[in-house]
Amino acid sequence: MTTDNSKNQEVKDQHDDSASAGEEHEPGLEENETGVAEQYSESLTADELKEKSRDDLIDQVLEQSELIRALKDQMAELDQHIEELNDSNLRKAAELDNLRKRVNRDRAQTYEASRAAAVEAFLPVNDDLIRTLKAIEETDGSTSLKESGIEDGVRLVAEKFEEVLRRYNVERIDQTGVPFDVDLHDAMLRQKPEDEEIDSDIVLEVLENGYRMGDRTIRHAKVIVSE
Repeated sequence: MTTDNSKNQEVKDQHDDSASAGEEHEPGLEENETGVAEQYSESLTADELKEKSRDDLIDQVLEQSELIRALKDQMAELDQHIEELNDSNLRKAAELDNLRKRVNRDRAQTYEASRAAAVEAFLPVNDDLIRTLKAIEETDGSTSLKESGIEDGVRLVAEKFEEVLRRYNVERIDQTGVPFDVDLHDAMLRQKPEDEEIDSDIVLEVLENGYRMGDRTIRHAKVIVSE
C-alpha cells in the first residue's frame, strides 16, 4: 500500500514538474514572436529609409543637373559675349588702321600736289630760257651776244633750273617718234607725216614741253600727231 502511494506521489510530482516546465516555456514563445515582430518592423524601417535615401539622391542628382545646365548656359553666353567683343575690337582696329593709312595717303598726295603746283609755276620760266637759247643759236648776229656773255649767262640759269627740276624728280616730256599717250600728250594737230612708213598716232613734233613728277603728270606736252 505504501508503495502505491509513493508511485502516485511521484506521478503527481512529475505532472507538477511538467506543468511548471510548460508554464516556463510559454513565455519563451512570446518573446520569440516579439523579436520576430521587432525584426520585421526594423526591416520595414530600413527599406523605407533606403527608398527615402534613393529619392533624396535622385533629387540631388536632378538639382545638380539643373545647376550644371544653368552653368553651361552662362558659359555659352559668356563665350558669345567674348566673341562679340573680339569681333568689335578687330573691326575697330581695322578701321583705325584704314584711317591711319588714308590719312598718310592723303598727306602724301597733298604734299605731292603742293610740290607739283610749286614746280609747275616755274615751268614757263624754264620754257622761256630754252626758247631764248634756241633763238640765240638761230640769230645771225649771235656773235655779239656770245662776246657779251649774255648767252653764257642765260645758259647758266637754264642749267641751274634743270638741276632744280632733277632734284624734285621732274622729267621733261619732249620725245618725238613715240606713240601718242593721253596721259602724257595733248594733241594740238593731226597731220600726214612726210615719211609714209610712220604709223598713225605717232608724235611728230613737240610744240611745248610737258613735265612729270614721278607718276604724276604736271603738264601735258603739246604735240603734233600723225594721222
